Amino acid sequence: MAELVTIARPYAEAAFRLAREKSAFDQWSEMLRLLDIIVQDERVARSIGDPNVSGQQLEGLILGICGEQLDGAGRNFVQILVHNNRLIAVPAIRKLFEQLRLEHEGVLEAQIHSAFAIDSAQVNELVKKLEAKYQRKVRAEVSVDPQLIGGVKIVVGDKVFDATVRGKLDAMSAALTR
Repeated sequence: MAELVTIARPYAEAAFRLAREKSAFDQWSEMLRLLDIIVQDERVARSIGDPNVSGQQLEGLILGICGEQLDGAGRNFVQILVHNNRLIAVPAIRKLFEQLRLEHEGVLEAQIHSAFAIDSAQVNELVKKLEAKYQRKVRAEVSVDPQLIGGVKIVVGDKVFDATVRGKLDAMSAALTR
């Protein structure tokens, strides 16, 4: 079976094109967020995998739950996903859509992992430095990981800036065991 991301990509790109044409990025993000929550619900997930539940029943279930929160294009999108047995790909579709949106808006995502809680002034300072380095707007997500012992690790795309005590100890250990 193909990788889920391979299956999800054309749907994410189609949703992105629709959102861009109508300048409706927020609306599509919200619709995909809602669909993601719905298809991951335990009861709905069982229905998606149940051969006794027809496509029409599944479509009615999803659209019934969504109600007026989907516009016409969103409802059509659900119908296509159901018809092609692709509801399972909704979480990946949503993730890819958001990546395309950020790229379109010129925004980079950064994950900042810190050994201790850091205040908003420190986060803002790190974000400013990242924006200067990449010449793009940066949206940061901060998490606390006590296993880092001290310092911060910043992940931007496939780049990792590791200024943690754990990272330095691991590097020292690797150098000593060669």
